Amino acid sequence: MINVGIVGIGFMGWIHYLAWQKVSGARVSAIVSRAPVKRSGDWTSIKGNFGPPGRQVDLSQVRAYATLEAMLADRDVEIDVVDLCLPPQMHLSAIETCCAAAKHVFCEKPLALSTAECDTAISAAASANRRLMVGHVLPWFAEFQFAVDAITSKRYGELTGGVFKRIVSDPLWLTDYWDRRKVGGPLFDLHVHDAHLIRMLFGMPEACFSSGRLRDGVVEFAHTIFQFANPGVTVSATSGAIDQQGRPFCHAYEIYLERATIQFELAVYRDGAEKIAAKLFATSLEETSVTVERALIENDDLIQAFVREAEEVRDAIASGKPSSVLDGILARDAVAICEAQEASIKSRAPESCR
Repeated sequence: MINVGIVGIGFMGWIHYLAWQKVSGARVSAIVSRAPVKRSGDWTSIKGNFGPPGRQVDLSQVRAYATLEAMLADRDVEIDVVDLCLPPQMHLSAIETCCAAAKHVFCEKPLALSTAECDTAISAAASANRRLMVGHVLPWFAEFQFAVDAITSKRYGELTGGVFKRIVSDPLWLTDYWDRRKVGGPLFDLHVHDAHLIRMLFGMPEACFSSGRLRDGVVEFAHTIFQFANPGVTVSATSGAIDQQGRPFCHAYEIYLERATIQFELAVYRDGAEKIAAKLFATSLEETSVTVERALIENDDLIQAFVREAEEVRDAIASGKPSSVLDGILARDAVAICEAQEASIKSRAPESCR
């Protein structure tokens, strides 16, 4: 049994809690929150842009603490992995504290808000011989999972490029969202998902050129073209925040392979959601001039992606083998990509991603 301590009971802490309830061989044994009302199990104030609203939670079998240090100091509670759902500016300090206590760490993305802090976190985990995994959940969503499987199997040939989109309405309920030192805005909070996916699928870009607009020095919206060592690979991404609250979220991709294109798009509106199921446009093996279209993915429970992610954490700890998806190096490189995009927007010139 893998024992989990969740630190930070906000929106992501709530989503992670729901996911762990569905993971066999794992249980939440402790939670940490500064708020006494949340330590009592009243999570009704939690809200976000997907998933069920917070509710009253039975914590009778779960120990509750006001601080991470108090949880780690309690020898009467079993903790194998600390699930950090804290604001990004608190990640590094918490990771170092957990590693010093010889605990594995599962940290919600981004790993940190600079590559320097990411490197320090990775070093802390390595020195303690502990696993550091980062919650880049995108590859566990069914539509992205299918694309990853199609790419790695090479059944449609080599990967040749992709177009990625991820846009939200201004998250007005987050007071620090536009603070570069605390959350980092949509580039580091939102686009970092696609930066991680691009890094995982295509390798590390050599450089990028980004055009975008700033809000008080923080990137608000960006269009980016990435450059790779292989000149035959073309990748671009669009991400940012819009003022219109009527469409709080959308994400999409087109991924190009030698013999297929995979397309997906989801848009959430205040009055519902419209989803284009992931579709495959593949060259027929019998008649190379003919293409076929096939729907691949139906609507998937959003929480289920976090369940699959949590199962990966469980398996990595139980087996002692690293996760190829949640690896800290990939998460570090995703932050490096976002830093390069930020620099490119400000310099109005291409910037190195290395």
